[in-house]
Amino acid sequence: MCTIRLNLNSRSESAPAVIKKNSAPTASPEAEAAEPKAEYAYRRLEEMIVTRQLPPGALVSEVQLASELALGRTPVREALARLQHVGFVKTHPRRGTLVSGVDVRQQLELLEVRRVLEQLMVVSACSRATPGERAQMQRLAAEIVAAADSGDVHAYFRVNRAIHDIEVAAAHNSMLANTMEIIHAQSRRFWYVHVQQSGAFKEGAARHAAVLDAIVGGHETEASDGAAQLLLFLDRLTRSAIESFR
Repeated sequence: MCTIRLNLNSRSESAPAVIKKNSAPTASPEAEAAEPKAEYAYRRLEEMIVTRQLPPGALVSEVQLASELALGRTPVREALARLQHVGFVKTHPRRGTLVSGVDVRQQLELLEVRRVLEQLMVVSACSRATPGERAQMQRLAAEIVAAADSGDVHAYFRVNRAIHDIEVAAAHNSMLANTMEIIHAQSRRFWYVHVQQSGAFKEGAARHAAVLDAIVGGHETEASDGAAQLLLFLDRLTRSAIESFR
């Protein structure tokens, strides 16, 4: 198992971050063209934070980000407000916007909440998913397994985000969607660091695929059990990460 390196109190409040280009997954040019600018800005900035192009403690500039994304400042400002809502950044008067740190121990609290809501989400999706959503889930189940088999971290991240999005959408519950956006975003950020541990990459993909297959088939019990097993897996690795700092 590889050594985990993560500062539990990472908060290097320094000069504005230097953004490394071409180190995060992106959508196709066609998809990006059809995407609202504020949504595109949010997705790209989330990727930059999750993949640590913008590391914890980095001071981010609205002007610099707008230039990097080839956007105006308005969609970037809207994206930063949304990122603050999910806990990815904090805005400080007279100091600017800082990328928040990652608290490993807080992941256990998050998993307690996610465990209940995840099962509600997948059970709801079993009965409410449209044929198109089920077809997309089938495709994503195959894609996340392929990404894990190939060791492609960026592809895994892209598919994992798409899985979160389609499962939430298929539940057709706007209140649940708003809550799960925060939970899933924080989970992705944590897992980008830890999913590369030995064995975790492929097991995580298999757990996700099992849940998707159950939803596609409309099997509520299997979907609920699969979600419970996925959360037990995440809980086990979270505790392993905590132990590595003791």
